[in-house]
Amino acid sequence: MERGSMERGSMADHHHHDSSAGRPSELTIEEPGHPEHRETHAAHDHAGHGGGHGQHAGHDQHAGHSVAMFRNKFWISLALTIPTLVWGHMLQGALGYSAPEFNGFRWIPAIFGTAVFAYGGWVFLQGAIRELRGRLPGMMTLISLAILVAFVFSAAVTLGYPGMALWEELATLVTIMLLGHWIEMRSIQQAQGALQELAKLLPDMASRIAGEGIEDVPVSELREGDLVLVRPGASVPADGVVRQGESAVNESMITGESQPVKKAEGRKVIAGTVNGSGSLRVAITGTGERTALAGIMRLVAQAQTSRSRAQALADRAAFALTLVALGSGIATIVVWLALGASPAFAVERLVTVLVIACPHALGLAIPLVIAISTTLAAQNGLLVRDRRGLENARLIDTVVFDKTGTLTRGEVGVVKITTAGELEADEALRLAATVERDSEHSIAQGIARSAEERGLAVPAVRGFEAIPGKGVRASLDGRELMMGGPALLTSFGVEVPETLEQAAAESSGRGQATIYLVEGGTALAVFAVADVIRPESHEAVRDLHRRSIEVVMMTGDARAVAEAVGGELGIDTVMAEVLPEQKSSKVEELRRAGKRVAMVGDGVNDAPALVTADVGIAIGAGTDVAVEAGDIVLVRSDPRDVPRILDLSKASYRKMIQNLIWAAGYNVVAIPLAAGVLARWGILLSPAAGAVLMSASTVIVAVNAQLLRRMKFAG
Repeated sequence: MERGSMERGSMADHHHHDSSAGRPSELTIEEPGHPEHRETHAAHDHAGHGGGHGQHAGHDQHAGHSVAMFRNKFWISLALTIPTLVWGHMLQGALGYSAPEFNGFRWIPAIFGTAVFAYGGWVFLQGAIRELRGRLPGMMTLISLAILVAFVFSAAVTLGYPGMALWEELATLVTIMLLGHWIEMRSIQQAQGALQELAKLLPDMASRIAGEGIEDVPVSELREGDLVLVRPGASVPADGVVRQGESAVNESMITGESQPVKKAEGRKVIAGTVNGSGSLRVAITGTGERTALAGIMRLVAQAQTSRSRAQALADRAAFALTLVALGSGIATIVVWLALGASPAFAVERLVTVLVIACPHALGLAIPLVIAISTTLAAQNGLLVRDRRGLENARLIDTVVFDKTGTLTRGEVGVVKITTAGELEADEALRLAATVERDSEHSIAQGIARSAEERGLAVPAVRGFEAIPGKGVRASLDGRELMMGGPALLTSFGVEVPETLEQAAAESSGRGQATIYLVEGGTALAVFAVADVIRPESHEAVRDLHRRSIEVVMMTGDARAVAEAVGGELGIDTVMAEVLPEQKSSKVEELRRAGKRVAMVGDGVNDAPALVTADVGIAIGAGTDVAVEAGDIVLVRSDPRDVPRILDLSKASYRKMIQNLIWAAGYNVVAIPLAAGVLARWGILLSPAAGAVLMSASTVIVAVNAQLLRRMKFAG
């Protein structure tokens, strides 16, 4: 998207202006219609732990499950467990009471325990079947094996086999496991709740303008080209362009930008944003899957199911832990039977080992952090396309910025004003913008835009005339003023004060165009015109330097232009006159020098460089989202979001590692304890206590991941 250098002659002389130069290429949302992009909400409702295809079975064991299902199963199983405990031996022995006796009361623990196993335990058995079919035994397999062993042994004892039945342990174990899974599913749902809330931003109805009248129609009936009325306080029903009216629109739910954005004729609006106090008539440009909102939801959904190295590590650890648990369980029952323990005691140790060693916390450690970090990023205008990109961002030591449209606005504007005599800079700009008001020239528009940004009133003029190849002139309050470049000065023999000549020479040395304001044969002011640097770019570079990150700028502009921008921003390295096809090789050179590189560009023309970098960051253009290249998309086109990405990457990685250490370390202590290594000192864990500890470990991991929500983004 780089334009050529702003040479003094080509930019200063009005007849050489290229109307196409200026704005960056628009970025577009990925074309809808692919099967994997449909049914976004359904995919999230069944995403389980957020694992993608091919992940460890332990991470998609909740396929088809819901929070409501686990909640209902828990309460019903709890109700069935109470009679099992009241008439069982465990509670009576512990509390010293005798349960009421009547015909058949001895069968109550077996009947209700079987009911809990069949009703509450079936969900685990189904999960185990899926895991075994996939040849990846995991959490569901261990839970199912534990409750199956307890059920078969208890049934055998009830039917006459010598020993003590484990009906209370079985019922309590299933109920606690259901509670743990309910809590886990709620954590996952809360992590994805922000994404699901996006769908609620769209109104159900829209006010479509038909001829002279207005009709209320369902949003689903809107089509491209329709004209809709967006009343004050209403949500925008679809993406579109303002055709009439002025207002300020709250876009924070989409871009993370807290300040309302001014909208007038020709400006784009985004579906789901909230209109302010003005009334807007909007021509629809995108509906349904073609809106920016749908594109954001697709990106977040994809990111939450994308793979990461930490996830792969967790998968391998969970699989290894499953094998360790099975081996430990077998060794436990064999050793206790060899030592002369009763079958009931040996089976109880086996069940406790299988339960307490479930890789539940490991299964939740990474996916929950992924779900929270990607939704947190989306809420702040950072769309993660690939988890590995966000994961690698913490290691970045060099950030390469494309110049035009990234560090600069990609549009011409006044960067310096020098006046002669007592004329104030703002007055000079007001006069210049007034003279240029009726010109369609890109420089003229840039001068007018600069005056508008400073809040200067630009009155109408009389006798506007274009002077081919030289400039323009017009009359204002009886004064005849001219605007133009060096050709205008030569043609009319204009006298230029020394201060203006020096300023013009300095600007030309920086590759900036120089435009003069002339009255009565004398130059009153000179304006340096160039691609305007974004105000946010200064802060972005400072933030990166505070993090000890090297900042590089890459541009196709001439060396003088590039050095001027680089010098003003304090950039470490400036690469100028780089052709688009050379950008990827320049990034590769940096990587070969041992640097870990993030490339920040527009995602279209810079695609090869974005792909070559360790992390590709695509700058969005307004409301559109680039998804063809880069790992992360910045919705706001704000370079300050780059250091925010680095901070989020480090914070989310810390949470992942903390969770992995806790989930794995807990089992080092828990498995031997469950096996009964401290039994001779009277320390034994029941299966129910094992289930409580395992669930507690899972809750700790979930809570730790939720703490990521407290992260404050700088700036």
